[in-house]
Amino acid sequence: MILIAAVDSAWAIGKGGRLLVKIPRDQKLFLEETLGKTVIMGRKTFLDLPGQQPLYGRRNIVLSRSPEFAPKGVTVCHSIGEVLREVRELPRDEVFVCGGESIYRDFLPYADSAEITKIDYLYDGDRFFPNLDRDSEWELTRESEEETYFDLPFSFCRYERKSGGMRIE
Repeated sequence: MILIAAVDSAWAIGKGGRLLVKIPRDQKLFLEETLGKTVIMGRKTFLDLPGQQPLYGRRNIVLSRSPEFAPKGVTVCHSIGEVLREVRELPRDEVFVCGGESIYRDFLPYADSAEITKIDYLYDGDRFFPNLDRDSEWELTRESEEETYFDLPFSFCRYERKSGGMRIE
């Protein structure tokens, strides 16, 4: 299982239910990485998608506690265990967790790697990704050359769990 996110210098991912910034190169990479794969997200993240429509070309799994939540074109699960049962037969590198904050925290123990776009800027965020630089179970294994979007520097980083994620049973 792979976590995928864009974070600022304090590991913030959003504010007020919105992304901090949209960087076209990051959005392109997200599309390339997840197309044809399975994406897991929370209800709020799903509702923030354009038109509240599933991400095209991917199997969308949405975790929601609400029994009434049943949008077309998605698999709705009501517990972490139910999500794990849905993906247990899939190759681990074809399952991407894409937010929000509580979903990242819930699935962190099951993830083997994380694809993180690090933005070298401090936003006034109110939602955060777990800081993998401070987690001894994770190590930075790849970092791209720094790029810029207008005057905003960013790089693409890959983190890997040192011992592998929890088994999905």
